[in-house]
Amino acid sequence: MNLEKQHVVVMGGSSGIGLGVARACLESGASLTLVGRSPQKLADAAAGLGAAHRVRTFAADVTDEAQVRRLFEEHPPAHHVVLTAVHGHYQPIRQMELSEARLTIDSKLVAALHVAKHARLEPNGSLVFTTGIAADRPGPGGSVIAAVNGALVSLVRALALELAPVRVNAVSPGWIDTPIWDTLAGNAKQQRFEQHARRLPVGRVGVPADIAHAVLFLMGNGYTTGEVLNVDGGHRLV
Repeated sequence: MNLEKQHVVVMGGSSGIGLGVARACLESGASLTLVGRSPQKLADAAAGLGAAHRVRTFAADVTDEAQVRRLFEEHPPAHHVVLTAVHGHYQPIRQMELSEARLTIDSKLVAALHVAKHARLEPNGSLVFTTGIAADRPGPGGSVIAAVNGALVSLVRALALELAPVRVNAVSPGWIDTPIWDTLAGNAKQQRFEQHARRLPVGRVGVPADIAHAVLFLMGNGYTTGEVLNVDGGHRLV
């Protein structure tokens, strides 16, 4: 896909899936605005990407509407906006700390509403949100993330109608090898990945480039809107 002369905003772009999407967009010729909460992480990500003349950074908390509004007011209209930020929280429902649950809801669902409300997009542009395998295959302790991912599926369909001709889609990753797993699994990360890979038809867990490739498709296919593209290695089937 050729993204030359196109401006892409990647929210959550300083690490993990967001950074993978940013790298793929840059390689396809886009100019980037990377958005994240930490100025230092953004600076490190931009330095790692290279092509400094095509990469801007903007420190903002996507759960804060005023900051999201300011982001789009201070930057040129985007051709595509990708939202990958998430505050993941897993806890059994009877021990659930609702303050933590609200952080997850805010980081994925409320942030998506902020972006949909304030993003300035070219008429042929697109929004790409990130749901996840938990919407279809929830696990113990994952009720909140499952509920939020499911809500995003419905939101994508509604926004595809309301924001047309802007296209609105989502990508739904399975297990992807990103830094968040260092927190979720700690020293057991590699063992869990190997066990999970044996279950999957593709025989491996994903990497950020797998999701980035799917996001590029959603950006580039002008006949696709209101869809959720599952990129999970066949996880929904096993």
